[in-house]
Parts: sequence; structure tokens; C-alpha cells
Amino acid sequence: MAADSLVDVPARITDPEQLKELLGIPFTPEQTACITAPPAPQVIVAGAGSGKTTVMAARVVWLVGTGQVAPEQVLGLTFTNKAAAELAERVRKALVKAGVTDPDAIDPDNPPGEPVISTYHAFAGRLLTDHGLRIGLEPTSRLLADATRFQLAARVLREAPGPYPALTRSFPDLVGDLLALDAELAEHLVRPETLRAYDAELLLTLRGAKLTNADLRKVPDAAAARRALAELVTRYRAAKRERDLLDFGDQIALSAQLARLPEVGHVLRDEFRVVLLDEYQDTSVAQRVLLAGLFGDGTGHPVTAVGDPCQAIYGWRGASVANLDDFPEHFAHADGRPATRQALSENRRSGGRLLDLANGLAEPLRALHAGVEALRPAPGAERDGIVRCALLRTHAEEIDWAADSVAHLVRTGTAPGEIAVLCRTATDFAEIQGALVARDLPVEVVGLSGLLHLPEIADLVAVCEVLQDPGANASLVRLLTGPRWRIGPRDLALLGRRARRLVAHARVTGEDDPDRRLAEAVEGVDPAEVISLADALDTFLETPLDGHGDDDGLPFSPDARVRFARLATELRELRRSLADPLMDVLHRVLAVTGLEVELSASPHALAARRRETLSNFLDVAASFAAGDNEATLLAFLGFLRTAAQYEKGLDNALPGGENTVKVLTAHKSKGLEWDVVVVPGLVTGTFPSSQGREKWTSQGKVLPHALRGDADTLPDVASWDPRGLKDFHEAMKDHQHTEELRLGYVTFTRPRSLLLGSGHWWGPTQKKCRGPSAFLQALHDHCAAGYGEIEAWADEPAEDEENPALHQATRPTQVVGPWPLDRGRPWPGARGGRPRPSWPHPGRDLASPAGTGIPRPCTTRTPSTTRNGRRPPRTTSLRTTNRTRSATASSTNRTRSTRARSKRSRSTRARSKRSRSTKTATRKSRPAGTHGQWQAPRFPTRRGHRSSRTHTGTAGRPSPPRKPAPSPPGTATSTPSPASSCAPATTSPKSTSRRPSRRPSCCAWPRTRTVSRRSWPAPCPARPSPPHAAVPASTPGSRPASKS
Repeated sequence: MAADSLVDVPARITDPEQLKELLGIPFTPEQTACITAPPAPQVIVAGAGSGKTTVMAARVVWLVGTGQVAPEQVLGLTFTNKAAAELAERVRKALVKAGVTDPDAIDPDNPPGEPVISTYHAFAGRLLTDHGLRIGLEPTSRLLADATRFQLAARVLREAPGPYPALTRSFPDLVGDLLALDAELAEHLVRPETLRAYDAELLLTLRGAKLTNADLRKVPDAAAARRALAELVTRYRAAKRERDLLDFGDQIALSAQLARLPEVGHVLRDEFRVVLLDEYQDTSVAQRVLLAGLFGDGTGHPVTAVGDPCQAIYGWRGASVANLDDFPEHFAHADGRPATRQALSENRRSGGRLLDLANGLAEPLRALHAGVEALRPAPGAERDGIVRCALLRTHAEEIDWAADSVAHLVRTGTAPGEIAVLCRTATDFAEIQGALVARDLPVEVVGLSGLLHLPEIADLVAVCEVLQDPGANASLVRLLTGPRWRIGPRDLALLGRRARRLVAHARVTGEDDPDRRLAEAVEGVDPAEVISLADALDTFLETPLDGHGDDDGLPFSPDARVRFARLATELRELRRSLADPLMDVLHRVLAVTGLEVELSASPHALAARRRETLSNFLDVAASFAAGDNEATLLAFLGFLRTAAQYEKGLDNALPGGENTVKVLTAHKSKGLEWDVVVVPGLVTGTFPSSQGREKWTSQGKVLPHALRGDADTLPDVASWDPRGLKDFHEAMKDHQHTEELRLGYVTFTRPRSLLLGSGHWWGPTQKKCRGPSAFLQALHDHCAAGYGEIEAWADEPAEDEENPALHQATRPTQVVGPWPLDRGRPWPGARGGRPRPSWPHPGRDLASPAGTGIPRPCTTRTPSTTRNGRRPPRTTSLRTTNRTRSATASSTNRTRSTRARSKRSRSTRARSKRSRSTKTATRKSRPAGTHGQWQAPRFPTRRGHRSSRTHTGTAGRPSPPRKPAPSPPGTATSTPSPASSCAPATTSPKSTSRRPSRRPSCCAWPRTRTVSRRSWPAPCPARPSPPHAAVPASTPGSRPASKS
């Protein structure tokens, strides 16, 4: 733009040194050159920590202060509301500090002007409001909320005439696929008709090709699915037009269409004489077309774009780094000369040792992009910064190392808010949060995608998915194997067998039966889409397939049958409320499952943190439903799937201002900084990730590269044969590796003073070792060269070595007892909220990893029959790893003799003989010092009978009986005297309660006593019994204790 076209504003700044003095900032020569450049198009390649926001604010002050432009004629665009607010605040303060504007001068007739700073989408929305009528768009069009988007897409799918045989994914997944393809088409300004024509031509080409491998055979399937989705996108866009609705993609695409009109560009250029574009490397093709159409294309308008190609980490969601590389051509001078390119390379954030590491990682990136220079530290900071690394044997050891390091830093004076844990994915968030909370550290998990991996949120979402989709087998398996229902692998496998029988049962009907035709129609589809475990679960409330009794021949354990029926009842009750508003459904699920109550009742710090997590998730759901009063659970689940996979629409999920350790993904750390950054999970295949971007050759929701606006920067298929497709996959791997390098560069430039990186050899469930990734190896080499510290470096496991994590999982770790007490919940009537012990899953082998394997038979003798003539259920042997002083084994023999004996181990020797008619269990004591199994007698639970339950101490583990005093052979033991603090006491049936009795946590007295085949709660010997609990010396069916 010519200088004479700028408005004449009184100049208050005339010299760059004066600007430095007014703002109090010692600008570097690089920064000064960018700030004081003439009003012409320029692109600034700003490295990490080089002060780009400060430079942008100072440039506005310079242009306004020197009289080249008025404040209200400055337009600044960035991506997030937070970034826009920060830039606006900095510009406003800088103008006031430099004396360019007077905040106290208030003239109603002539108010002081301010720069217009907003997000790219907000600017596009304003453009449509002001000029939308030029393309037939009504100004009354409303912006779609997330809830309405998913709701409308689901409605379009339900109302589509079909059929669509190429669309084989589940309904919620198809909702996400439809929205994903619509967004990609909008980002690259491609019409659905163009996409359908391209795929039609591709299918014709593939008919003559030999599809000799699985990857080649996926191509026509993906093309057919994409053509069907493109038709649905057309219907979805028509539905939006009918309702005068727009989404973010429509805003940019329609604004780009407006930008092609010359008169719109003239109006905008007259209104905004200077334009600043922040984070330009993250703009999409449609955004570039919009901005170039308004302010570029040879107009020479003063546009300053700021970005860093090394930090272009959002290519997987539509960003094109080529926009930054091609800026000089897209925004050329009026005489055709390319725009000026400048660089900021002095980093004022990190120490020199940290920058040396980052520069080494970014060396391949600098070779790909013009104008990128290596970062250099500020003068005097060349030897600042510390790098520490560690390679541990197991994943658990790595988490402990990271948590211990953070705890040590906090204890030595580092504020928790100055520490961040950055992960490649959110998979380990739950373990990291738990480890930090266990060390009394305040933690904040940032972002919805991170919340979804925490157990309390994952369980809630799993229930919702099962309610909405009976075919959500993975979610139902999570519930069944979780701590509430504890179904073992044997019963789970039987449930799957019953589900398959339900599908096969449809084939026994007549030839014309619709169920048979439906079963044949889905033949060959993924079994997970056909077999429904939820349907099999419902059979426990209905008549079985063979119609005889309550069993179809599958040997489910009795406990599993009860739990299946209970869960089926809950799900059936919850499904009746699916038509209610979203928040009502979520609160009903929490009430029925008891999750919210359980977390509220727990005094533990981790439970308190999880209550906050659950509250944050409900806030997300409430904001989702706020934009649409008819938001449904189906739409919300689709939104969560998109959030977990893409993190789109979650830019507002930024770290809070609380003084807490932040746990977030590396993607969300962009633009942020901390004193200390911990990066766990630097292992092979994880970070850098080996999971490539979704390919258009196998995914119907992905736009083919040939139709993208940045096709020149992406690989494509040269020929439709095995060699051509293999070359394409290899090129995509190289492209993915470059994106991972960018993400690593962003991650390692976040700390100011300390970087901690770690990895491990053995994962939590992997059978093959992982080992250090290229990133961790770079940290190791950096530290080995004398620029950091290697705190631990485990040797590579031997070839025949097995994962110790799997081996440890096969060892018994705690004493457990029988169902139905829930893990972690307080005992009924227990003082202090003592937690319940952890019980084994029915049919679960305690010596198998995570409860897998074949159930092991009980090694302790059990009664052959009970009163009702049935054999009691086999109990699982109980073990303890802690060295106990003694162990007592109980056994009952009802076939060899009618004589019953009770031998109890106490401080004195006594023998108590009970009546022979009681047929009670005998208790035998082991020799002192024996370490083995202790098993309480267990009887069928029915009316009038109660299972024996072991007493739990303060740690939540069943306590073994007291160590018996050694007895000579042939000498019986006697009960202690009444004066003893743990003297035994009898219990009257009148004092029987359905809940265990309260007792001091220190007491190891057995919880129950067996009298006439009934298990009565035994009173605590350390406390006097109430008057009604007194028992006469001789009771029916018992004999008073006789002297030794």
C-alpha cells in the first residue's frame, strides 16, 4: 500500500530508542527491525520463546505512535479467545504506556479508538453478517453449537433413504465420520459433487486393477464409503440451510467465497489499514484463500504474518504449513515483488543447554523450510538450563520416578503451578494423577480428551454408551470387569458364547422369517457389530433359549448370574430415561451406579481430586447442552468420540490459574511455558508415535490428497499396484515422522530451567520390550556430553526375559474375601469409613495376571453337602503376601462323624466342646510360625443363612486370626479367661444383624461364629456386650465349655 494512502495521525514517537524507553523493553536488533519495518507485507519466522507477541504489540505502538495509522484501523487475528484477549490487553497497555492513547480522555462524541483483535472465525462471522447478502446469505443465520451439530447430523442419518451398504460402521461412528468429512470439504473448498465424481472415476480405474493384497482391497471400500458419506454431507448441508444454521467450517468457506468479490476487498482494506496474522502456520487452505483474497493477491496491503514452521503441529486437523512458506507469493507487493521475510531467533525463555537439545531435534525441519534459523540463548544464558533423563525397567517404575521427582521439586521450593507433565497421549493420565495425588501434590488434568481417560469418567461414559448402543461390547466389558461387578474371564467368555447363541437362534426359524433374512444380510460383517453382549445380559431376566428352568447348559458361576441380572436390571431401568434432557440422564446414571456418592463419601485425597474431575466433566456436558435444549445422549457421545480422537472444538480447555501441577498432552502445551517440564513415555512407538495419520486409501472420512489445497506437500499414490501402494505408505511414514519432530520440538521448548525426560523397557501389558525412543536417546546423548544428568539407565533385557509387570501380576498381593462387598467402600457400620477389602472376581485365578487364567480349585476341604442337600459353592483360596504370625484353616466334615469340635488359639489353653447335634465346623490350628492360607467357612447365602466374612483392619485387608500358643501333642487349647482383653463371648440370636458388627480396628477376633449352621456376628471381645446379647451358659444345641 502506498504511504500516501495512510491517514495522517499526529506522531508521538519518532525514534526506535524512544520506543524502547517508553515501553521499558530492551528489544534485540532482530525485534527492532521487525517492529519498525515500513507498512508493507512481511512474514516473520519467530522461533519458540522469541517474543513474537511482544513484537506484534510493539509494532502496533510504532505504527500508531509514528502517525502512520489510527488505532481503530489495526486488525489483529489469532486462533483462540485467550490468545486474542492476551494480545488485545498487551496492545492496549503498550499504547497507554507509550503515551499514544489516553485512557482518561472520555469524549462521548469522539471516543478513543482501539485496535480490532479477534479470532479468525469471529472475523469470518462478522464478514458474513456485514456482506452475506451479496451471496444470498441471510444475516439472521445462527452459529451451530456442538450439541446441535451432532444432533442434526444424527437426524440426517436417521432420515436418509438409503440404503448405504458401503457404510458398515456403527451409528455413532457414522455421525462423527459425516461431520469429519464435511469439515474437510469446507477446509479445502471442495464440493461434495466433486468428491463423488473423483471417487466414481477411482472405482472405474480399480475395476481393471489386480487387488492382490488387503491394503489394495481397502481402497474401493473406502471410495464407496466416501461417495455415500458425500451424499449424506449434501443432505446435512441442505438441513443447515433450511434452518439458517452455520458451523465454523461454513463460516470460513462462505467468507472465502465473499473474498472473491472485489468490492468486499476494497471495503475491508479501507477499514483496516494494517493487518496482523498470528500463528499463521496453523491456518487452513480456506483461511489462506480468505485472507489472501481480502488483503493479498498483489495489492501490497501492509500485512504482517507471524509463525514458525517448526511448530506446525495441527496438520492432522486441517492446518497447512505451506501457507507460511508461500506467504511471500500470496501477499506480494503491488509491483509483484515477494513479501519480505524476517526471522526472530533469540530465545529469552530457555537456557542454552535446553536450546542445544531443541536445535538438534529441529535440524531436519530447518532444512525443509526457508528462513528458519537455529535458536540461540539470550546473552549470559548460554550455560543455563538442566536436562535430566532416566530409563527405567518398567512402566510403573517410570511413573514413580516422575512423581518422586516432582514431589522433590515441590518440597525444595518449586511452586506446583510451575510444573507440567506433558504426554504424547492421554493414556497414562490416570496413573500419573494417582501417583501425584498419592504424594500429596495438587494436580489438574487439562482438556476433555484427558478427562475421558480417567477411570471415573471412563466408567460413566461406558454406561452411557451401553445404554445408547446395545452393540457397544467394549464398553460393557469394561463395566463387567471393573471394580463394581468383578466378572472373571471364565464367566465373561460364557456370556460371549450365549451372545453368539442368540445370533444362531435366529437361524432356526422359518425360511421367510425376517430375523433369518436379517441374520443372512449381516453375514460377514464384523462380529462385534452383530453379537451383542447386552442382549445376552438381558437373558438373565428372561426365559432362556431352550425354555427349561433357568439354565441353558452354560456353567455360569452363581455369583455371576446374580450380578448379570442386577446389571441388566439397572440398564433396563436407565434406558427408560434416554428421552430426558442430557443432564438429567447423566445425573440419573450417577445416582443408579452410586459413583458420585462413593466419591463423596471417601476421605482420600485421590477421591477428592476425582470428585473435581467428575464436576469438570459435568460442566463440559452442561456447556454442550446449553446451546441446544434438545441435546441428546447420542449427540453427546458423538461429541466425546470426536474430542477423544481429534480434540477439535476444545481450544477453550486451557490450564487454569490454580497453583497445581498441570497434566496435559503435548499438543495442548503449545504457546505455554513452565519452569519445569516432565515428559514421560519417551519409548519406541509412543513418542515419537509410530501410529500414522489416517489414510484416505483406507478411511472413507478422509479427503483424497489430490483434492486438497495443499496437495503439493503431501504424498500420493503413483500406481494402483502393491509396489505403488507400499511406496505411498512409506512416504506417509516419513510425513508422519516430520510431524512428530515438530511435536517434539514444541514439547522440549516449553521449560524455562529444567527438563525431565523418561522412558521404560517394559510396558504395563506388553510381552515385547519397548526401549528408549529417538527422543530419549537424544536426551541421553545430550546428558552424556556433559550438558545434563542421567539419573538412571536400565540395561536392555535379555532376549528370553519376560515382562516383570506380567510376572508380578501373577503373584497374590493381598488377602481377599468373598463377594458382595465392593472394593474401596466402607464396611457397613464401620468406624472411620474404613474401606472394604478387594474381593476376587468369580472364577478368577488369583495367580493369573489381572485375574486371567483358569480358576484354581480350592485347596481347603469344604462341606460335602449343606442343609438343603446342595454342595456349597467352591471358594477361592485366600493368600497374603505380608508375613503373618500364624494362619488358621477351617474345615468341616459332615460325612465321617457327627461329633463337632472347636479348637481356638488364645493366650491360655482350653478346650470348648459343642453339642454333637449342631454339626458345626471345626477349627484347627496350625503350628506356630506356619505361613500359608487362611480360609473362612463359607455357606450358601439365603434367608436364615449368612456367609462368614473376615474382619478388616484399618488398612482395608482381612486380618488373620491371632497366633495360637504352642500346644503339646494331644493337648487341646482352652479359651482365655473373661478378664482377657480379647476374651470370647457368645452371641444371642436376638442380637443378630444383617450387617457386620462394629469393632476396634486393632481386634483380630474372628468376625463370625457358627452356631447351628447359622453365622452370627461375634461381638468384639474388647468391648462389653449389650444386655440383650447375653447368652446363658447353655444354649439349645450347644454345650457349656468344660475345663481342660
